[in-house]
Amino acid sequence: MKPISQIPHAALAGVRAVLTDIDDTLTLHGKLPASALAAMEDLQRAGLLVIPITGRPAGWCDHIARMWPVDAVVGENGAFTFRYDREAKRMQRIYDQPDDVRRANGKELNVIADEVLKVFPGTAIASDQAYREIDVAIDFCEDVPPLPFSTAQAIADHFQAKGAVAKVSSIHVNAWFGAHDKLSMSLRLLRDTFAIDAEAAKACVAYCGDSPNDAPMFNYFPLGIGVANIKPLAHLVPHLPTYVTEGEGGDGFAEFARAVLAAKTA
Repeated sequence: MKPISQIPHAALAGVRAVLTDIDDTLTLHGKLPASALAAMEDLQRAGLLVIPITGRPAGWCDHIARMWPVDAVVGENGAFTFRYDREAKRMQRIYDQPDDVRRANGKELNVIADEVLKVFPGTAIASDQAYREIDVAIDFCEDVPPLPFSTAQAIADHFQAKGAVAKVSSIHVNAWFGAHDKLSMSLRLLRDTFAIDAEAAKACVAYCGDSPNDAPMFNYFPLGIGVANIKPLAHLVPHLPTYVTEGEGGDGFAEFARAVLAAKTA
């Protein structure tokens, strides 16, 4: 991972869209700092697309799409996209799975989640679970005393042994049934809504993240940016970002945003 000061000027100037994780990438110590919110607004005002790509639930994503300076949001690790049409005052929702499939999968996931809570003491169903539509989230760090990442990976392995997909974030293990993920839904959104095809995206889209579940995004986008708090987790991330900021969390995101905007105006 190279410092962002080494990003070529042309690469920064060519950015059309900034995709970003939320927890510990836009947030800092569990809160959204003013620096990150202002950075998103500055990027959007400069004509860039700003799209959070998160494991957070549908209920949160509805709020984010409406209230934050963003162009769309991908939630529950690629299960859906929400985009608020401000002129029509209408939320546009696209799901990867139909309603009946989501309901059936949810019942099966809940059975596995109950097993996980018994097998891994100290874990809990995530406090935002009530607002989820597709996946189940196991808290190992947010509202419970922190457990090691080795435990989080063991939880993911338990879900995978039952046929589910499971990803470890900085705070939760998210599990679901289905082929969707952050990358597939992000590329679908870019193509269908913003007319940026998958190959073109490699040259004009940046992705900011901080944890193991961001690895597919880092692997796909050459302009992958890790905020500084990814460094202690580097051995757990199979595909590291090309660049890393000096600042952590939202401050690191703001650092990268300033670099992009400076290149745009140079």
